Amino acid sequence: MLAISDLHVAYGQSEVLHGLNISVNPNEIVAIMGRNGMGKTTLMKSLMGIVPTKSGSVSMDGAELSALKSYERVAKGLAYVPQGRMIFSTMTVKENIETGLVVSGDTEVPGSIYELFPVLLEMKNRRGGNLSGGQQQQLAIARALVTKPKVLLLDEPTEGIQPSIIKDMARTLKRIRDEHGLSIVVSEQVLSFALDIADRVLVIENGEIVRDDPRAGIDEAQVAKFLSV
Repeated sequence: MLAISDLHVAYGQSEVLHGLNISVNPNEIVAIMGRNGMGKTTLMKSLMGIVPTKSGSVSMDGAELSALKSYERVAKGLAYVPQGRMIFSTMTVKENIETGLVVSGDTEVPGSIYELFPVLLEMKNRRGGNLSGGQQQQLAIARALVTKPKVLLLDEPTEGIQPSIIKDMARTLKRIRDEHGLSIVVSEQVLSFALDIADRVLVIENGEIVRDDPRAGIDEAQVAKFLSV
C-alpha cells in the first residue's frame, strides 16, 4: 500500500534521512519509533511533500507520489495528522472537520465520524481551541479521515495526552483500521502505545532504520534501549 524506497531527505547540505526502505501492507499498522531528532517528523513531512525529497521513491497503491504537491497526495489518498495537531483554534469542531470534506466532495460530515468520536458530536459547535489535548487529537484524526484516505500518517499522536486517553486512542485507531480498511503509519516515542496498536515496529536511529520487527517477535528491551536518552 505504501512503498518507500532509498529515500534521502536533506535540509540544505545536511542530510537527515539516509536511504530509507519501508513497506506498509494494506490494513497494516506500522509504528516508527525513535528519540527526538532521529528523523521521525522529517520522514512524515517528506511523505506529505512538505519537506522536499533529495532522492528516492515514495509510492502508494502503485502510484508514484514524489513529484506531487501535498494537496495532490491527499487527493490520492494520503492523510496526515501532524505533531501538535494543528487544528484551527478559532473554528468550531464541525468547521474543522469540514475543511477535510473539500477533498471528498461531500457536504456533510459522515455519521461514522461522530460514531468513532462521540465527544466531537457533543462539542461540534464549540471552538477547537477550547478542547483538551486529547479531544483536539480526536478532531485532527477526524479531519484526516473525512478525506477518505488509503494511508493515515500520525506524527507523535500521544504527545501531551494523559495515559487513560492514550489507551482509548489505541482502541480507536485499531477500530479505524478495521472499519475503514486503511493502513496506518504512526511515529511514536511511547513504547506501550506502539505495542498496543502496531502489527510491526520499526526503529529509526540517526536517519536510518535499524530495527524492523513484527509485533509478535519484538524484543521490548532492545527497542527500549533506542528510546532512552
